[in-house]
Amino acid sequence: MTLTRTLAVAVLLSTALPGDVLAQGTHDHGPMSGQGMGAMKPDPTDNAATREFKAADRAMMKDMDVAYTGDPDVDFRTHMIPHHAGAVAMARVALRYARDPATRAMARKIVDDQTAEISDMEAWLKRHGK
Repeated sequence: MTLTRTLAVAVLLSTALPGDVLAQGTHDHGPMSGQGMGAMKPDPTDNAATREFKAADRAMMKDMDVAYTGDPDVDFRTHMIPHHAGAVAMARVALRYARDPATRAMARKIVDDQTAEISDMEAWLKRHGK
């Protein structure tokens, strides 16, 4: 490949890739593709577990809307606390409704581990005057 051709290919790739990457970022490719945040909205056809999972999700998303301080130590904790609290809330829903022993065991572990981690993060923030 000539130098001119190599440069032309490099220019084409450098201008095309960012657009492709940005376009991919606007698509939801997960298992709930097409539902996005709307999947958390209450629906009269939801069973009790789904209603509670959705409520936990909505609360977590609302509580995670915390201003950044610019201090990575503080920001990590202030954003992880509501994230962990959401996981604990969802795990408690699983403990109420799940039947599979592995699901229940994981939920119990999440409640225990993440409740302790929340306490540790809150204590750190308190020790540091935050």
